[in-house]
Amino acid sequence: MSATTSTPAANAQPSRWNGVLRRLVGTREVPLLILILVLVVFMASRNPNFLTVANFRAMAVGLTPTAIIAVGMVILLVSGGFDLSVGAVLALSGTVVAWLVLHDVAQPLAVLAVVALGGAIGFINGILTTKIKINPLVATLGTLSIARGIAQVMTEGISISGLPTSFGRVGGEQVANVPYMVWIMLAIVIVGDLALRHTRFLRQAYYVGSNENAARLSGIPVERFRILAYMLTAGLAAFAGVLLASRLMAGTPTAAQGMELQVLAGAVIGGASLSGGEGTVLGAFLGIVFISIVSNIMTMEAVSIFWQQAVTGAILITAVAFDMLVRRRTS
Repeated sequence: MSATTSTPAANAQPSRWNGVLRRLVGTREVPLLILILVLVVFMASRNPNFLTVANFRAMAVGLTPTAIIAVGMVILLVSGGFDLSVGAVLALSGTVVAWLVLHDVAQPLAVLAVVALGGAIGFINGILTTKIKINPLVATLGTLSIARGIAQVMTEGISISGLPTSFGRVGGEQVANVPYMVWIMLAIVIVGDLALRHTRFLRQAYYVGSNENAARLSGIPVERFRILAYMLTAGLAAFAGVLLASRLMAGTPTAAQGMELQVLAGAVIGGASLSGGEGTVLGAFLGIVFISIVSNIMTMEAVSIFWQQAVTGAILITAVAFDMLVRRRTS
């Protein structure tokens, strides 16, 4: 009789695949993607109107501003900060760009001015939180009120309309049956994810968010990095405001109310931690997609918009609680 013996190479192969499988399951993106697919299959079997090109196009257009802001927000969260003023910055930026275009300012110049305005608001948030040491919750709530108030004062609460047709081109036209703004959003998400994963500069966010003192001792300019992260987040919020104004052909001072909670919920669902040091752009994007699908399902089921807001809040609390439990078990 001949005994069968296992070789080291034979044992290593299953072990290697088991390790890969554990890493995939351990990331937040894979389980979240599976959950999204389950939701899609469930709703497709329940309502034939869900799995249509028109519905998916509407969802993609609707989540575009939120997903663009989430790119900056997740970088900020990873570095240990957060920003509650992004919805107000979006509304102010959309209002300002509409006002500028209506007063015959060249459209490229108006867009650059508005993005610069967003960067300036982010700079103020960064100074308040890093130099003056105001809690980010208080500082960004303050800038939220200021930005929203300025937008209301500019328009007396009335949307600015009557914009030239050329301004709505980016928000309304399509390429390969996909709106321009969706292509722009996908490009920003892809570039943001690759940059956060692979560029030396943005990977500093993980060191800053994980251990601020160690990062400072290793030569990373912690305060300057956080200020830049606030500027990036507010700048992307301003750009999202331009896209929304182009789509609506109006500057609306009341736009994006509560969007900051959707952005935070999406980022946390996707694996970002409010304590800093964790998160990916892809995870945040999938979190936004998940919230958008849940909202779309509730709309198709004729659930009140007020209940949809309540569900978003419940999702945020559940995601944060889950994150805290995971971190506690890990520690």
